[in-house]
Amino acid sequence: MQTVMIAGAAGFVGRHAAAEAARHGAALTLMSHRRIPPRPGGRTAVRHVRGDLMAPDSLRGVCDGVDVLLHCASQIGGAPEANDLVNARGTAALVAEARRAGVSRIVYLSTASVYGRGVFRGARPEEIERRPASPTSRSRAAAEDIVGAAGGFVLRPYLVYGPGDQWVVPGLLRLLRALDGAAADWDARLSVISVTELAALLVAVGLAPRERLSAPAYHAAYPAPVRASELLRAVADGTGAGPAWPRVSLAGARARLREDRAAPGALDMLATDHWFGSETVWADTGRQVPGPAQDLDFPRMREWYADRVAA
Repeated sequence: MQTVMIAGAAGFVGRHAAAEAARHGAALTLMSHRRIPPRPGGRTAVRHVRGDLMAPDSLRGVCDGVDVLLHCASQIGGAPEANDLVNARGTAALVAEARRAGVSRIVYLSTASVYGRGVFRGARPEEIERRPASPTSRSRAAAEDIVGAAGGFVLRPYLVYGPGDQWVVPGLLRLLRALDGAAADWDARLSVISVTELAALLVAVGLAPRERLSAPAYHAAYPAPVRASELLRAVADGTGAGPAWPRVSLAGARARLREDRAAPGALDMLATDHWFGSETVWADTGRQVPGPAQDLDFPRMREWYADRVAA
């Protein structure tokens, strides 16, 4: 039995990764800073440890007895100094502790935002230059380098949704409400994945025989992209945000949002292709390639976002 440690085990992805690792029969070490992570189901052995990436001394001993570290803890937004302390320096301290403790594999959950702005059409990680444009993405790119130097692996999702999501679907809901309309002809192709499938890929990379892993960095998404208009329609239908509204062009949307500072970021992520080639991670881990998100996930939007529907 391997022992899998989840850093950020109380977070959006971390708690799903813990549940997935438990399903594989791994013993668990769950690290969190403030919140106590939920206990996964089953009879798996669970150890809770407290660790703060902003306080390296608190990490001493957290990796003892651990075979695989899944690093899902990140600072997103906030002051640049906080991003650097958590994502870059904190990752360096955690990786140093993992190496001291003899951890055999480190997998870091990063983000496709490390590529910065651009148009992306099916390229693999080795074919795209990283150009991070924000303090968060710059510090997470630094964390990738630290993990890579230690022989670890990196996963880069783009849009992640599902139970616990506080960013993607809530952001799209704000966009829909600000527009008071929707577009049936926004054709940008987007890489998406549910948090449960992302967690499964993280665990699979953590547990796969090393000889099967062909790349140091993977895109983590369903291989088939989704059109922006389809995603918006699914969010509107699945959350009860409203009926099908009149069409709004991208230019019209930008004009409507000129005075709204809350929604342009969501619009930007839908305006151009952000489709990242993700076939390799499915092949290397031996996981069955899933169908399109329209069939897998979109029918479950109302279930996953019941609190948003009620609101």
